[in-house]
Amino acid sequence: MGSSLRFVLRPNVSLTRRGFAILMGCFTAISFVAGGFFWAQGAWPVFGFFGLDVLLLYGFFRLNYRNLRRYEKIELKDGELAFTQFSPAGVARAWHFDPYWVRLKLERNGPEPEEVGALILSSHGKYVSVGEFLSPQEREALAEQLQAALSGLAGGSAAR
Repeated sequence: MGSSLRFVLRPNVSLTRRGFAILMGCFTAISFVAGGFFWAQGAWPVFGFFGLDVLLLYGFFRLNYRNLRRYEKIELKDGELAFTQFSPAGVARAWHFDPYWVRLKLERNGPEPEEVGALILSSHGKYVSVGEFLSPQEREALAEQLQAALSGLAGGSAAR
């Protein structure tokens, strides 16, 4: 079989590294000036709380960036559909499916067709949720692309 397909799915990034540096610089400067004002008024403990705010903001953004190391890979090659999840620590979990038997299900969360839920790959008792960190529109587009690839592989006989 000569067909191949590859998707690498990553969480959305809300702020670039440069944007993070600018945000932290501005937030630190504002906290330092405001804390200095309170210190000059004799309310020196408030200065510590402004410093704590800066540390907490930094810490939460670092946790967010750590989670960005998480990603998923879907590959269709050599007669196998492989799905691999990588944790932020780099630990990989893999599922392998026969592309002729795999079922693709896009769940709906409500009565409206645009209420997209989980995207599930399943075959022979194995199942896995794909792209949980993607937006509903991105999951729906991925489902369409995967369905087209799997249907094309089976010559259109893979009605799902």
